[in-house]
Amino acid sequence: MAASLLDRVIGAISPQAALKRHRARATLDAVRAYEGASRADGWRVRRAGASANTDHLADARELRNRARALVQNVPYCARSLQVLVSATIGTGITPKAEGPNASALDTLWGRWADVADADGKSDIYGLMATAYRAMEQDGEVMIRRRTRRQSDGLAVPLQLQVLEIDWLDGNKNGSASGGGQIINGIEYDAIGRIRGYWLFGAHPGEAVRGSVRLSSSLVPASDIIHLYNPVRPGQGRGITRFAPVIARVRDLMLYEDAELARKNLEARLGVIVSGDIDSMSNADDDGPSQLGSDRDQVTDLGPLPSGGVTHITGATAFQTVEPKPAGGYVEYCKFNAHIITAGIGVPYESATGDMREVNFSSARIRQMEFRRDCEQMQWLVLVPQMCKPIWRWFDEAAALGGGVRSTGSTADWSTPRWDYVNPKQDIESEIAAMGAGLNSPSEALRRRGYDPDAVYVEMGKDFKRMKETGALGLMTFLQSSGARTGLVDASTTNEE
Repeated sequence: MAASLLDRVIGAISPQAALKRHRARATLDAVRAYEGASRADGWRVRRAGASANTDHLADARELRNRARALVQNVPYCARSLQVLVSATIGTGITPKAEGPNASALDTLWGRWADVADADGKSDIYGLMATAYRAMEQDGEVMIRRRTRRQSDGLAVPLQLQVLEIDWLDGNKNGSASGGGQIINGIEYDAIGRIRGYWLFGAHPGEAVRGSVRLSSSLVPASDIIHLYNPVRPGQGRGITRFAPVIARVRDLMLYEDAELARKNLEARLGVIVSGDIDSMSNADDDGPSQLGSDRDQVTDLGPLPSGGVTHITGATAFQTVEPKPAGGYVEYCKFNAHIITAGIGVPYESATGDMREVNFSSARIRQMEFRRDCEQMQWLVLVPQMCKPIWRWFDEAAALGGGVRSTGSTADWSTPRWDYVNPKQDIESEIAAMGAGLNSPSEALRRRGYDPDAVYVEMGKDFKRMKETGALGLMTFLQSSGARTGLVDASTTNEE
């Protein structure tokens, strides 16, 4: 057990007192109720007791840079991030206005969504996907409100800009005016509310910044959405999702590089030649020998297709050198890939495409767990932190320049639908839930990514058209006569 500075000072003054302290500490370790708290094993936690903000200040930048490198260079890390975005955002988390002027606001949202991106790269739903991708990769991201003029011709005078977290001046720390303080680039007032964010005038990693000075200025909190997943109380900044697996992924990459080098050696055939090799030389008698004059040195006799021939003075024999392959590579890589994908939080099969050990039951169980994780992220992080603030900005802009009188309207958000693992059973369970009053048809449609109002209007039009053309009578006959069941059974037999 390592002695502290205080123990050493006490030991220099009073060795007897230092010995008593050592014995007391050893006794405490011996009677601990939790073995995991013992200090006798030599485990020293880095920055024990540090706050979430202190840990972020020390490690977040390096973690972020390494996570970006993994996503850029490691296939299953890149795929894992894409799986998260596809499952959590999909084609977008869509709103349905509630309250006064709901229909007008829905129409206005549809027009504004196409031009919401200040960078002009995508619509509002593509912007959501970009923001969420950056949040998971870097740990946090910012969305900045950009107000526009009426002359810009937008549906509402508003656009949004997604900013990488590098724009935030994390080195800005200290006291602020009015009794507040600045922590990791975020300014708080005297009672802990966020007052604003210190942002650079340009991305600090931009190769060409022109005349923009790399200095930070305070941007009001009302114009910034700071999107991250707070996992610790009091956490003001986010940590990349890849943090728990960065070291393991790097170790696995080094192992794969070593295995590649070993495989290259396994493919090489070598030959050792011993004895007099003068008869093997093609050199002219009058000219210099191609083999060299020093017979005591190892001589290269030229390349083989995948190896070489080496001469050793002494015996008179040929000996081939053929490296033997080592096993266990696939099993070791698969074992680590399971741990890595579990640490990232995505199914192993989705991240790697390896479906060889999957059956229907295991796929369904893992899909249900992954769905719960995604829904938790949607409803506890993305909807309250990103979707609702975006709607408030939109609502304010609609009242100012969208031609809609809005007084604090709200929206009902619908997440992307999940594909059925077993369509027949899943649909039957949905119908049973609606029949028991546990779910509504509108909610079922929203969860599948459809607008209930649009679906009902389309169903009414289809019903009217089928009635006019006589198709409705045919469908009624098929259902009542049982022919529909026969058709379904036949189609199922053909699929099998």
